[in-house]
Amino acid sequence: MNEPFDIAVIGGGMVGAALALGAARAGFRVALLERAEPALDWPADSHDLRVSALTRASETMLRKLGAWEGMRVCAYERMRVWDARGFGEIAFDAADIGEPNLGHIVENREIVAALWRAITQRPEIEVVIGQEVAALEEDGPTLRLGDGRVLRAQLLVGADGARSRLRELAGIGLSARDYDQHAVVATVRPEAGNRATAWQRFLPAGPLALLPLRDDLFSIVWSTTPAEAAALVEAAPEDFARRLTLASERCCGELALVDPQRAAFPLRLQRATTYVRPGVALVGDAAHVIHPLAGQGVNLGLLDAGALLDVLGDARSRGEPLGALGVLRRYERARKGHNLAVQMTMDAFKHLFSNRNPALYLVRNLGLGLADRIPPLRRQFERIALGQGIELPSLARDESDSCR
Repeated sequence: MNEPFDIAVIGGGMVGAALALGAARAGFRVALLERAEPALDWPADSHDLRVSALTRASETMLRKLGAWEGMRVCAYERMRVWDARGFGEIAFDAADIGEPNLGHIVENREIVAALWRAITQRPEIEVVIGQEVAALEEDGPTLRLGDGRVLRAQLLVGADGARSRLRELAGIGLSARDYDQHAVVATVRPEAGNRATAWQRFLPAGPLALLPLRDDLFSIVWSTTPAEAAALVEAAPEDFARRLTLASERCCGELALVDPQRAAFPLRLQRATTYVRPGVALVGDAAHVIHPLAGQGVNLGLLDAGALLDVLGDARSRGEPLGALGVLRRYERARKGHNLAVQMTMDAFKHLFSNRNPALYLVRNLGLGLADRIPPLRRQFERIALGQGIELPSLARDESDSCR
């Protein structure tokens, strides 16, 4: 690895793989480091417990990167949100804004596998598997890997998740707060079908989301107290299904586990104090982690990747070093404010709906009802769900529609 790369991406998950592909597409020489090569196939009757709700902007990015056609996705056309402790509810429909759908629910493994298949077609990307990042040296910048090899690049990008090793080595601090919730995930079959609808019920302990999957299934994300989450994971399948059906108010009839597998993971709010250092940039969960109640995490990360690619392309055209702090600050300005606004909005929703205060109970129910009865406001929420209404990076823009 004596020849320096333009960009070295640490982390080959959804955001890191997309960034590496986009950089190669733009003509950069890229190194991609990942601990283990991801699976590219699996038994047809298996399901990934982790899913993402992809916006139209994310869909556009993945199409341009050559990954979309290789994924099995499930479009959802409607969304219904309601409060378990009152009368407030709101319903969204893609038909209101002349769209075929509001987005797609996709298993995370599908996204990763499709991106990695596309990576194998890109000779500009050198993949390094199974190596830990041992040290960050200021010269270059330079990474020293676990086996002693040295990797040099103009820019190192941390796409290595919430516990980012590169962020730690770069001395970038964190502002973080644990929520009093764990999210339980599982795959279930609804008696009445999923109706191409995403359902979300706000319970006192946290939201329950039913996200439609292919084959008329749901992926569920049930945010609740750590104690109840542990009990739900350990419950007998029949007992879990009964409790889930009651919690969903039988919106789609009886719910049954497709297989007994369930998992729970803790939820937290987290953001890096800065996204950049000279020669280093952070994207995705390495830079920011949000509550999953609106499924925006991966969409924000993909927008980070797109914005960084725009900045780097502009720097190259100006003859500026890719790792220069002035260059990287342009990326941070493009993304940090939007990410923070989404984080704070999700945090406010979490506290507003996971709250037993009678005054807040009235406010949230009146708010849901009011938003449902004002079509322009409801349509604005629908466009936000599509990933519209913000300035998008070039990779996320659909050139066939000048309104986006």
